[in-house]
Amino acid sequence: MSAISVRNLVKSYGDVRAVDSISFDVPEGSFFAFLGPNGAGKSTTISIICSLLDHDSGELKIFGRDVNDPDVKRDIGVVFQDPMMDPRLTVRENVTVRGCLYGLHGSDLDAAVGSALEKADATDFADRHYGKLSGGQRRRADIARALVHGPRLLLLDEPTSGLDPKTRKHIWDMVMGLNRGSGMTVLLTTHYMEEAADADDVVVIDGGRIVAHGTPSELKEEYSTDRMTLVAKDADEVRRRLESEGIGFEESRGTFSIPLRTTLESASIIQLLLDIVESYEVRMGTLDDAFIRITGGQGE
Repeated sequence: MSAISVRNLVKSYGDVRAVDSISFDVPEGSFFAFLGPNGAGKSTTISIICSLLDHDSGELKIFGRDVNDPDVKRDIGVVFQDPMMDPRLTVRENVTVRGCLYGLHGSDLDAAVGSALEKADATDFADRHYGKLSGGQRRRADIARALVHGPRLLLLDEPTSGLDPKTRKHIWDMVMGLNRGSGMTVLLTTHYMEEAADADDVVVIDGGRIVAHGTPSELKEEYSTDRMTLVAKDADEVRRRLESEGIGFEESRGTFSIPLRTTLESASIIQLLLDIVESYEVRMGTLDDAFIRITGGQGE
């Protein structure tokens, strides 16, 4: 069963199509990454999925039900880019208020709040005011808020944007644990390519359209290239030998960059050049390479 099923979804602002006839499925229990440069339509799509925005046309179903079905909202937890909690309340108070909005009360509410704080690794600062927290603590509190009503689907819109690498990894590991440990479906938008590397499925959106779709391995295979970089002792001789063997390369100040069909191809090239190179490096294609090629090098 699909947690999310999107068919020919369209959303326009005047003459600009922010989302232009996109279609995709997010299998239940999967980790799904939505990538794209700034203004590509990622956040607009998230807003439509959680029914904050109406779409112009197309079909959108959540666990087989229309997105506008009121009961669907109970299945969705959302972490937005911007803070959504009252800075004057503690984390526990904010999460408790959220639980009340879903009809929880008494011991059920207390248990749900405690469970959400624990899952989000937010218990240590649960009784501190939200406005006094660090960026990483706020993000974990935001996730607790999204989890308090026990959703089946967690939507994360750029959840680690602006965080330092250590904090980003902490958030990432925690979210991965929710998916791998409890089977919660996760849809993530991000511009950190390494965060999509462990996803089950990746969609790349650009200009409101889906421009690539596949597993991380499939995208790397199709859109990135393994590459050897070497520093020459004798640039003229390296150039001569490569050209005589019909090996393509790029050169800059005695450094040669050679695209490879596979990393194993580097072995024969090194044998050819071993006596006239200072050093060399072989690098496999990355999801970053694939993203840059797919989107034409645009950045966030």
